[in-house]
Amino acid sequence: MPDFNTPVLSAGPAAMPGQIWTGPTDTIAFDATGIRARLADLVRPCFIVRTGGQVGLTAAGQPASTQVPGNVELLGALPPLPIEHLGDPAFRAAHGVRYAYAAGAMANGISSVELVVALGQAGVITSFGAAGLVPARVEDAIRRIQAALPTGPYAFNLIHSPSEEALELRAVELYLRYAVRTVEASAYLRLTPHIVHYRAAGLGLDSSGAITVDNRVIAKISRREVAEPFMRPAPDALLAPLVEAGLITPLQARLAAQVPMADDITVEADSGGHTDNRPLVCLLPSIIALRDEIQAQHGYSQAVRVGAGGGIGTPAAALAAYMMGAAYVVTGSVNQACVESGASPHARRLLAEAGMADVIMAPAADMFELGVKVQLLKRGTFFPMRAQKLYDMYQKYASLEEIPPAERDQLERQIFRKPIAAIWQETEAFFAERDPDQIRRAADNPKRRMALVFRWYLGLSSRWTTSGEPGREMDYQIWCGPAMGAFNDWARGSYLEAPESRHAADVARQLLTGAAYLYRVQQLRIYGVGIPAELASYRPG
Repeated sequence: MPDFNTPVLSAGPAAMPGQIWTGPTDTIAFDATGIRARLADLVRPCFIVRTGGQVGLTAAGQPASTQVPGNVELLGALPPLPIEHLGDPAFRAAHGVRYAYAAGAMANGISSVELVVALGQAGVITSFGAAGLVPARVEDAIRRIQAALPTGPYAFNLIHSPSEEALELRAVELYLRYAVRTVEASAYLRLTPHIVHYRAAGLGLDSSGAITVDNRVIAKISRREVAEPFMRPAPDALLAPLVEAGLITPLQARLAAQVPMADDITVEADSGGHTDNRPLVCLLPSIIALRDEIQAQHGYSQAVRVGAGGGIGTPAAALAAYMMGAAYVVTGSVNQACVESGASPHARRLLAEAGMADVIMAPAADMFELGVKVQLLKRGTFFPMRAQKLYDMYQKYASLEEIPPAERDQLERQIFRKPIAAIWQETEAFFAERDPDQIRRAADNPKRRMALVFRWYLGLSSRWTTSGEPGREMDYQIWCGPAMGAFNDWARGSYLEAPESRHAADVARQLLTGAAYLYRVQQLRIYGVGIPAELASYRPG
């Protein structure tokens, strides 16, 4: 710690030469504790002053224009920075939230009802993890969340499911029936009739003739070619069949040609789950530039907002995203380790112990046949290696029957822990409720039948993570990005180190408070003020 008897701050020539400050000099802090307190008082201005050869900070007094006894040299002034002011105010207004901060969806209800409600009550919009759940589970979540948050804020995930289109269709039907006004669209490779239906069905005109948009879309993307269709109006090739089917009106189709498909674009960098592992510092500016090009072409009354997710696990990361122009930031992995998440206590403990390098890419359950991978925790589980083994077999063999008896026996004993015939029976029963067409398509296709059997393990492994299935701990599939390790490093030694002390709303406030504090530190440096490392960082609490 710095010696409180020696100057803590240092400064060169005044950045505001000739400026003076007037006020009670006993409010000026020169010691480390006082300086930290002034910087952390985000709702008040902070004046940098020099008197008696010492540089200090104060939240009292004011700049003065004339020299009078007792005035001191004013080196600079930091305006108030409440955490509510970070990010784009248009995002806060559009979603009725307190902060330009969101919690992204984590499938299978890991972004649980409890997580959505806790963060919603704190003024944070959170997307329920509807992906992977049967419609009855999603419907129950809608009812519970709407009862707890009748005026919001909340969102529901709408995931693109190329191999199970019925799930996307049923989700849209539910969201329209229950007037779910915001969806987070994720894993889209292209626009589908279902996401276009949801968007267009919420369009109308007010009494002045202005377009009203009742169904908001937050699109999570990691590539320019995927972002662009969401930044442009829906194409007529998708709108016309919806009109013909009576799902939207001709007026709604015309209005859809005048508004972008999404209100918000979340740029997803290196994250847990589906990810392209892109660096945020490269990807975010590129997508913002694309948005600006398209806005110049279309002249929307409200430009598409661009936020940042993936890697947001520390105050410094959040501040970096805001400073690069992000309208809002999105957290994911760090919320999974909080007590309100749908992850089991064992999974939350593993997440709380993770380092930044404790992640790995492994085959995804929902896009297994396409070779798509997701980012997972590799520490404390064999799932990533076992999932890769299944994909290698899928690539090597044309059917289950082609697998050599020794390898098949190893699969049944070590990974599946039951005969493949029994797994197929369970698979048939599962898809009978979820999507019967999956079984019909596999009837005369041995390769597809093998994929469904392998997906039985990949799908259940994520459910074991949420249910805390005893004896299956080494098979848990835990979606996780490097942000989790960064958060753990930041939280180490604080009350947030223990997973049972991590509450999502508190984590959000700590990250935002830290981001605002670090912004003030950077402002000090811009004014030429040197600050010791001990005061240049923000710790939880």
